[in-house]
Amino acid sequence: MNVSSKPERTRLSAEDWELAALQLIAEHGVGALAVEALARQLGVTKGSFYWHFRTREALLHAALERWEQYGEREVLGQIEQISDPRKRLPELFRRVAHELQPHRVYAALLKALDHPQVVPVMARVSQRRMEFLTTAYREAGLAPPQALNRARLTYAAYVGFLQLNFTLGLPRLNHEEFDAYVEHMITTLIPA
Repeated sequence: MNVSSKPERTRLSAEDWELAALQLIAEHGVGALAVEALARQLGVTKGSFYWHFRTREALLHAALERWEQYGEREVLGQIEQISDPRKRLPELFRRVAHELQPHRVYAALLKALDHPQVVPVMARVSQRRMEFLTTAYREAGLAPPQALNRARLTYAAYVGFLQLNFTLGLPRLNHEEFDAYVEHMITTLIPA
């Protein structure tokens, strides 16, 4: 048992800083990202930050890269392994629907499309998601023009839902309402 009056300090990793940065971005936006605020939140000095990053911009770059890779590896990468596109699309909808933090980050990044570090990341993420959806719809039997249009509609519905919930502050759906909405999206957007 440690009876020292000083709390034991834990060494933070770059990942710890990146995750804390993403949390701050999700809650307060890109403009709120500040080394001092994160250090206070994490209970460490700024020196811990500079052990891993040279600047705030370097942290922002790493945090955005972590968020982008999570979407690519943990979501799309796993969903792509489902061979039947008629099962892949509903699984994507259900999986994405229940991951709050990545959506909150995305919604915050939508408000920062004038930031030079955010623009290329959002462009890559949107392009990759559109490619994924278009391919899945084509594999589900839609002709290329219809697959592209359905992908656009699906992605627009996703972004619009984020805007309604995280930006405009409309009343939140309860769990049952949200699940019913997701199932409605599936039956509306996925070819029978």
